[in-house]
Amino acid sequence: MRFNPKARLDTGRMRDRGRGSRSGAGGGGAIPIPGGMAAGGGIGGVIIVVLFLVLTQCMGGGGGSLPTGDGSIDESRMGNTDRYASCQTGQDANDSADCARVAVENSLYSFWKTTLPQQSNASFRPEKELDTFSGATSTGCGQATSDVGPFYCPVDQTIYLDTTFFKAVLQQQLGGPSGDFVEPYVIAHEYGHHIQNLLGTMGRVKTQQGPTSDSVRLELQADCYAGMWAKSATTTNDATGQALFSSLTDADIQQAIAAATAVGDDRIQQRSGGRVNSEQWTHGSAAERVKWFRTGFTQGSLDACDTFAANAL
Repeated sequence: MRFNPKARLDTGRMRDRGRGSRSGAGGGGAIPIPGGMAAGGGIGGVIIVVLFLVLTQCMGGGGGSLPTGDGSIDESRMGNTDRYASCQTGQDANDSADCARVAVENSLYSFWKTTLPQQSNASFRPEKELDTFSGATSTGCGQATSDVGPFYCPVDQTIYLDTTFFKAVLQQQLGGPSGDFVEPYVIAHEYGHHIQNLLGTMGRVKTQQGPTSDSVRLELQADCYAGMWAKSATTTNDATGQALFSSLTDADIQQAIAAATAVGDDRIQQRSGGRVNSEQWTHGSAAERVKWFRTGFTQGSLDACDTFAANAL
């Protein structure tokens, strides 16, 4: 994965909140995961990217709202750090993982700004922000710690990302891949949830667990949308018309596929030492996640990514 050195980066939607910590005994007010570890398919005390299912409650899809938990997060250092201040060009993105994150966000913005109105009746609006943090943070959907992994909150239309997730959780605990394109795949998946929010797809989520549940269909569709973007990433441009990506290789795509495999519900259950129980799935199996990423990559259309219309996932 390489970026065009001449591309100009836009950091206007990027924010780094620094490190937040829980305050008070027990850190009350953290976002709850229904059903505990069984529902999330967690491993080693970590809930993997399943928080989005909970966040849909905020849209009225599942009833109720998430607690805010007054005072449980210390946000005294959660303004906006200067983490992304030096990210100005594609060369900066080639030299810095932080600036590469900016370039990926810019590419997703460019892709969906054109693709969504072309392929649907929906109007495109960018996410409000892509916020990075460490430890803990508060969101429009309640309070979260790094345990929940990357997620999208539909209430504030923001993607939240603890950047320690990729090494500490995805690689070390889940046996997932390393590589430059792993994080872009995850960000693209979360951006897919933003597109679902704009399309009104979240309102279709009624069943939240099981191999053919609405939750699984929603998550597989986000994988498909990530594949759509990956296929066209090298055609996305900055505000001046300069290409953002200069190259995206087969090895990059294989990294995304390996990451999708690692976060399949069945793989997480296996690594946790339990049996595979599809009735607890919220995101789909490893094979299904790979299949739908490939569908988006090869077919490149919203219609092809309609997992809610698919008889077989």
